[in-house]
Amino acid sequence: MKYVSVAAATAVALLLTAASPARATGVGDVQQAMEGLAETPGVVGAIGGVYVDGKSAGRGTAGSRLLGGKGGAIPADARFRIGSQTKEMVATVVLQLVEEGRIGLDDKLGEVLPEVGGLVERADEITVRQLIQHTSGVPDWYSRPGSTEPAFDVFDFTSYHRPIDIVKMTRGLPRTGEPGAAFTYSNTGYTLLGMIIEKVTGHSLADELERRLFRPLGMTRTYHLTRPPGGIKGPHGHGYYPDSTGTLRDVDRFNASWGNGAGGVVSTTHDISAFQRAFNQGRLLPPWLQEVITRGPRLGSQRETSECGDDLKMFGGTAPGYIAMTFFSTDGRRQFAISVTRTAPDDTAIIGAMGKAGEAVLCPGD
Repeated sequence: MKYVSVAAATAVALLLTAASPARATGVGDVQQAMEGLAETPGVVGAIGGVYVDGKSAGRGTAGSRLLGGKGGAIPADARFRIGSQTKEMVATVVLQLVEEGRIGLDDKLGEVLPEVGGLVERADEITVRQLIQHTSGVPDWYSRPGSTEPAFDVFDFTSYHRPIDIVKMTRGLPRTGEPGAAFTYSNTGYTLLGMIIEKVTGHSLADELERRLFRPLGMTRTYHLTRPPGGIKGPHGHGYYPDSTGTLRDVDRFNASWGNGAGGVVSTTHDISAFQRAFNQGRLLPPWLQEVITRGPRLGSQRETSECGDDLKMFGGTAPGYIAMTFFSTDGRRQFAISVTRTAPDDTAIIGAMGKAGEAVLCPGD
């Protein structure tokens, strides 16, 4: 559920901005790019799909569905977990509620969700805007300070954790900054935003995402997971993570209750591209609210301007067993979505290889 790391995202941004400033006029070979990506140590399988003006311009698959070359190839149109790309969708729904006058950007967390007042330090000062932009200072539940390892049991596939229980995990952890100060990534902030959506609408987060985004945008194969043992429908790639003995274990049954507003969506290259196209074409939010996302402090490390084509940027997410990444032009014309299943706990090399694949497909010849 966490974003790609700051260091890895910066490496991808530098790779893309190193391309020629001339605008890309074609699309590279997606299959070839996936085959190169699958050769990266720690990658089990990779799929990718590129779209130009809403039409498929190439798909590819390489590696295998299961460890050791087993299970055949992953279908190029298979579903996969999109990780923290969920957050942009959740933020979009919150901002639609702002547009409807049902909540305010400067409304305080303690007023909107009084039930978390005793769990979140300074809840009476934290605003909805700060939660969206990762400037609330609320500590992250995914990992503890100074560690990149998950703070939860990766191999507990069955226990259901309510969003408020996940928020409780952070009680007593040091805050990461003053409310409204510098960007500090927090999955907890988006767990809280998911709770806010449910409180304001009276509907589940999954229902609101379906009603406001998935159905209107034709994202017919996309859904939001909230409870175990929910999984990925249809043939798809499996990811792996080492246990305490170093033995690789299949984590395809990743506990859905950890996702909530932080990273619970399952999608396809077609559907995630449809969302990015609609978002960047301004079909989901008015400009003044869209800028809360596109010009927020979080953009410094996660969505980097590139001279490769039409202002190319990247958005991604990762959790044990997988990495998902979408490259897109901010005019909404081009999107390239990639899903990788993996065995390597360290994501840096794989994310760098995904950046090279993005360059090869969207900046051919540079």
